[in-house]
Amino acid sequence: MTKGTLKYKRILLKLSGESLAGPQKVGISYEILKYFVQEVKDAHALGVQIGIVIGGGNIFRGLSSGAVHMDRTVADHMGMLATVINSLALKDILSSEGIPAHVLSAVRTDGITEYYSIATARNLLKKNNVVIIAGGTGNPYFTTDTAAVLRAIEIQADAILKGTRVDGVYNADPEKAEDAFKFDSLSYMEVVQKGLKVMDTTAITLSMENNLPIIVFNFDTAENLRKLLLGEAIGTIVRR
Repeated sequence: MTKGTLKYKRILLKLSGESLAGPQKVGISYEILKYFVQEVKDAHALGVQIGIVIGGGNIFRGLSSGAVHMDRTVADHMGMLATVINSLALKDILSSEGIPAHVLSAVRTDGITEYYSIATARNLLKKNNVVIIAGGTGNPYFTTDTAAVLRAIEIQADAILKGTRVDGVYNADPEKAEDAFKFDSLSYMEVVQKGLKVMDTTAITLSMENNLPIIVFNFDTAENLRKLLLGEAIGTIVRR
């Protein structure tokens, strides 16, 4: 693969845990996992430095119906551990493909992962390691979207790329509304004022305060990530 001119040299890729489940909608699909890894591998070949935060909804979500009768703190801790499982799976396949990858966790899982620190994450990225950051923020009551934005700011990413199954941000659910239209770009305040489901309000506000661009794109379309990194107009960008 020839290297082009990178628009983003360091990114934080936010991936959905639910997407990792595939058609079965629970657990980890090996085929989907391999696809995820191929897309990351192609991006890594361009020379981009990649941080990843992946959710845990395919295993457990703190806000799921199954957690409705649980203590919120306990449920969120379970969700954090679910992200560790997904991160380990992603790291294992990346390593098998010859891509140097490390899992750093914001919750201590000594003997299984390294503990997250900003310095460690930045140093690994500088050495072209893929850094998978698990465990959310390490605290309950925060989503993995907010965790992804926080980590993107900490590792000094040029942008946060949120991979979804649709090709951007719409004014309505494109899978339900025939007249839904896609936004090519939005401001942070437009996202909040229009109530658009890009990320939760905490994540959007944190991005706005730190001038961190958010690009929402269809990760299920092969090579979209690579094209986006090389400057093609893919998805929807949220910025000032």
